[in-house]
Amino acid sequence: MAELKGIDIHVHPQTEEVIKAAGERGAQMARYFGRGERKPVSFAEMADRYRDLGLMCCLMNSTDITVTGQIPVPNDHLAQAQKDHPDVFIAFAVIDPWMGRAAIDEVKRCHEELGVRGIGELNPGRQKFHPNDPRFFPIWEECAKRDLIMLFHTGMMGAGAGTPGGLGFELQYTKPIPGLDSLAAAFPELKVIGAHPSWPWTAESLAICTHKMNYYVDLSGWAPKYFPDELVHYVNTRIQDRALFGSDWPMIDVERWLREFDELPIRPEVRQKIMLDNAKKLLGI
Repeated sequence: MAELKGIDIHVHPQTEEVIKAAGERGAQMARYFGRGERKPVSFAEMADRYRDLGLMCCLMNSTDITVTGQIPVPNDHLAQAQKDHPDVFIAFAVIDPWMGRAAIDEVKRCHEELGVRGIGELNPGRQKFHPNDPRFFPIWEECAKRDLIMLFHTGMMGAGAGTPGGLGFELQYTKPIPGLDSLAAAFPELKVIGAHPSWPWTAESLAICTHKMNYYVDLSGWAPKYFPDELVHYVNTRIQDRALFGSDWPMIDVERWLREFDELPIRPEVRQKIMLDNAKKLLGI
């Protein structure tokens, strides 16, 4: 890679193992996002694609094993990709907060043995938990102690979207206030990313980011041409140092995200921060 142009803070691998683990829910989400048939993409193929674009990316894992019983892809799967392609991939690990001590042990293992940089994507809607529930504080304490970034889904979610009853998933869990606001307040040393524009609570996420310096907003999961004016204004001004480029690939095609983001009225110096500088500082690159 000749020149690093950006860091996509939020991507979901689509290897055969990941697709198999996602099962029917993965197929349902693909239908909702209009992606059609899910075709496996190897880590080698994905790495070449991002190299060609001059990008690095953070790999997100997923689990809701306590709620659904679905066995997730091991965190080792993503860590191996980071080991094989360190110039492109930055691995995050995922845990199920309801697993208590086992979740803490997995945080330790993934940090010490696998070298992950963060925990994500945690999805309170699918995992059915409130991030500010004191029962989970020992997990967040462990993450804070290890300086691990924590990325949480916020707002509307694809899982269950367009189905009767939303597959039983509830959007109340994905509301940024009070969950993530209280979490960021309780652990000021913890770096918290609220993923996506958080619709229908975009203003809540922007308010947290304005109020708390340990809270970040990633711009993934939405095509930039649909970004509300309020979001564009805030990332261009008040939260320009804590807004992060993210595509949520394959939900949003990364080339499409880049093309549409280029068309937004973002100042050049701020665009540089969002695309690269903020993530480099956050990740310690």
